[in-house]
Amino acid sequence: MNTRGKILIVASSIDTFELKSGQKVPVGYYLNELAIPALKLIEASYEIVLATPKGNQPAVDKQSLANSHFGNSEAKLREAIDFVASNFSIQNPRSIHAVIEEGLENYIGVFAPGGHPPMVDLMQDPDLGEVLRYFHAHSKPTALLCHGPIASTAAMPKARLFRQALVDEDKDAARVAAAGWQYAGYRMTIFSSDEEKYAEDVLLDGAKVPFYPSTALEVAGARVETTEFFKPHVVQDRELITGQNPPSAHAIANLFVEALDRYSAAKAAA
Repeated sequence: MNTRGKILIVASSIDTFELKSGQKVPVGYYLNELAIPALKLIEASYEIVLATPKGNQPAVDKQSLANSHFGNSEAKLREAIDFVASNFSIQNPRSIHAVIEEGLENYIGVFAPGGHPPMVDLMQDPDLGEVLRYFHAHSKPTALLCHGPIASTAAMPKARLFRQALVDEDKDAARVAAAGWQYAGYRMTIFSSDEEKYAEDVLLDGAKVPFYPSTALEVAGARVETTEFFKPHVVQDRELITGQNPPSAHAIANLFVEALDRYSAAKAAA
């Protein structure tokens, strides 16, 4: 198959989320956040490869299986469901470690959708940290959507300590653990605290998440920019493209493809 290059899509391996109370709830990636960018990449003649930390099938958040995430179109919702069910790469994920062993030079971009799972494993996964450091060092387009931008902390030398400090509500320890983070000073966006509070009230029956991802990135040293409640918002700073929420799926997909096209053109001209 002739393609313009391979794009690594990284999803979480977990399907439960432990809340501040200790309660565990089922979670997964948001369907539109995976399907819309993936379809856009394929339409632009890029090849997608899905990987998770454990190489297992990522879980979809059942609450994302709603036409409200697809412009209230049942047809678009069905298209997304059918796409995920039939796409070979999504149905046959690799482990992130296996992708690294085969060579990250084979990929020109990396993307991660949201849902709550990146707050659990991706943000402290050492293999993802290696991927992100490679893409940063080579200025390859990196796109992270909704809760996906919290996965950027995997690039920290002490990512696990950083997450634990957040859970412990120790911001000073978190700042120490974040030292050396490659994205410090970057402009970024992520699921806002107001949006997370809404998710707690409406989707989690009032239960609290262990920490707010927007606050976490600020503590780490990012320049976090969020906009109105559940309005599309995308920020690009150097190689990093971040989207705030589920409604940002189309916008981040378009900006990511544009960045990949520029990168590919520059490489071809070099």
